[in-house]
Parts: sequence; C-alpha cells; structure tokens
Amino acid sequence: MADHYEVLGVARDASTDEIKKAYRRLARQLHPDVNPGADASERFKHVTHAYDVLSDPKQRDNYDHGGNGRTGGNAGFDGNFGNFGDIFETFFGGGGGSRGPRSRRERGQDALIRVELDLDEIIFGTHRDLEVDTAIVCATCSGTCCQPGTAPVTCDICHGTGNIQRAVRSLLGNVMTSSPCGSCRGFGTIIATPCVTCQGQGRVRARRTVPVDIPAGVDTGLRLQMPGSGEAGPAGGPNGDLYLEMKVRHHDVFSRDGDDLLCTLDVPMTDAILGTTTTVKALDGDITVEIRAGVQGSEVITVKDRGVSRLRGNGRGDLKVGIHVVTPTKLDHKERELIEQFAAKHKSPAPALSAVQQGLFAKLRDRFRV
Repeated sequence: MADHYEVLGVARDASTDEIKKAYRRLARQLHPDVNPGADASERFKHVTHAYDVLSDPKQRDNYDHGGNGRTGGNAGFDGNFGNFGDIFETFFGGGGGSRGPRSRRERGQDALIRVELDLDEIIFGTHRDLEVDTAIVCATCSGTCCQPGTAPVTCDICHGTGNIQRAVRSLLGNVMTSSPCGSCRGFGTIIATPCVTCQGQGRVRARRTVPVDIPAGVDTGLRLQMPGSGEAGPAGGPNGDLYLEMKVRHHDVFSRDGDDLLCTLDVPMTDAILGTTTTVKALDGDITVEIRAGVQGSEVITVKDRGVSRLRGNGRGDLKVGIHVVTPTKLDHKERELIEQFAAKHKSPAPALSAVQQGLFAKLRDRFRV
C-alpha cells in the first residue's frame, strides 16, 4: 500500500493545513465529475483515504507508529468513497448523477365523507348509493393528458432526461450538479396539444355514484375504508381510497349501549300492581313484554337477541326495557276513596331516603338529557 504522505505529496511533518490544501488540490484534479478516467477515479479513492487518516490526529498517530490508521468507527476505506459521497451529495445535489424523468402518473388523494344513519338501519346493516363529488379519469383522453390522436413529445432542452446538469464552482473546482428541467418540469416530455376537456390533467371533476354496503353494528365515529374509491390520480394514476365516517342519528325512544338497545316503558300503577302483558313496537317489529305483578319502578326487563347485530362476531345484543311506574295525578272523589281504603288496609312504612339508583336505569334517564 502506498504511503499516505506520498499519495498526498506532503512531508511527514506536514501541518494539518498543508494536508488539507494538498487534498483539495488533488481532489479538484481527480474527482470523477471533473476527471472521468478510470485511473483518476482510483487515485481519487486513495487520496480520499489518505486524507481521512492524516486529517484525524488519532488515526495519524496510529499510522505514524506502524498501524493502518484505523481507530474504529467509519474511518476505514471501503472502496465506495466512505462518507465523502454522502456529504458530497448533500451539498451538491447528487454530484451530477441523474435520477431520470419523473412520471406524470400519481396516486389520487383520499376522500372522506360522512354518512348519517338511523338507529334501525344499523341493526342489520343497510345499503346506500352515495353521491360523491370527486376527480375521475377524463373520458376524452383516457388519462393520457393529450388531445386524442396526439402524444407527448421529448423535451428538446433536457432531451428526455428530465434533468439539467450545470457546472458549479466549489472547493473541489467545477462540479456538475443536476436539477429538474424547467421546460418540462422534470417529466422529460412536453404535452404539445393538451386535452381540451381536462386541460392536460388527465382527470376532471364529476359527480359519481358509489354503492356501499354498510355492515350491521357500526357506531358513531367508526370509519370504513373503501380502497380505490377515492379521487383518480393525475395522468391516469391510481385512485386513492374513500373513507366513510359513520354518524348514528338520535332516536326519541331507543338508545344504544354497546350492542344492547335501551328503552323506557311507562306502566300504569294498576298494571304495576296487578301485572299485565303488553305489546310494544321495537325497531325491527313488535315485542311482547310480560310485566309481573308488583313490578317496581326502575326494574329492567331483558328481551334476548333483540338488540343490535354485532359488528365483529355472531348474534345480536339484547333489548333492555326500563320500567317507569306512572302514578295518576287526577282522581275523582270515588277513586280517591278507593285509594284511601287501600292505603288503610295496607299499612306502608313512611317515605324514607334510599340509595341513589345506579346502573342501567340511570342511563335510561340520562338519554333524555342529550
């Protein structure tokens, strides 16, 4: 291996500034963007490696005492310009390398629409045909952006590369840099005759119908993703996704608690005392409710499998009916006498405070405060 001092052309007692000046001088002569020859490229590798070692005091001391100059980390020479290539690319935009023209075709944007549902629609799911104002592929040019019968032409400025190379003066001398072509905006081609319908975009705004099967059990805030149903991309690019955000409307009679439905049943005092059977209208048909004799206010009657279908899993939740005993407020003279006779015969304890009602019936009451 050649001596690092000889590679840089400096004495062994050269100062750090002398080593740096020697490296800059040689780098300006040998850098691949300035001197593309194979011999120059190989010499540039050795010059860079020699500078990496001698510019670091620890590596230089190690080298002067017979070592190879590597003290760990990334100081070693790997044949690929080490970290120099990354630094060069950062400061000089890729060192003159060409990335090639970029494609006009891009993925379309995602779209979000809100869907309002009634409570009865989420029990078994429903179907909607949604009207969406979005971007669709231009029917005139089929996404080519060109007027029918024409095609893009190669840019005569960058000759189809999409990039323009320029010489920039730097510490290393004249360095070639690359930037997108301003004439074709980096596409490499120019649309000489744009489509008159889409103005050369390959897509237009339009209203289209999107059929959607909304599953049972969705709830407010849930989002459904429909891949490929969003906006069409420029120049015939792939569609984005469509997201549907659910909102379940408030119902005057029923409310939801997970997969269960809650409601309140007003029971006359006499029926609460004697018991009765009644039929009530649920969201998916009539339901027969058995009210036992002596039922108390705030008791809950559970009707199995008459709630909401589970979004993930089988079966349905329950319908939970909270009992509300209705006490008559207007009594005629005879009715009052009968109640007084009943009260005299059944000595009830005096009214007293009890624990606050918690749980389901409290939720049933809270529903009316929304």
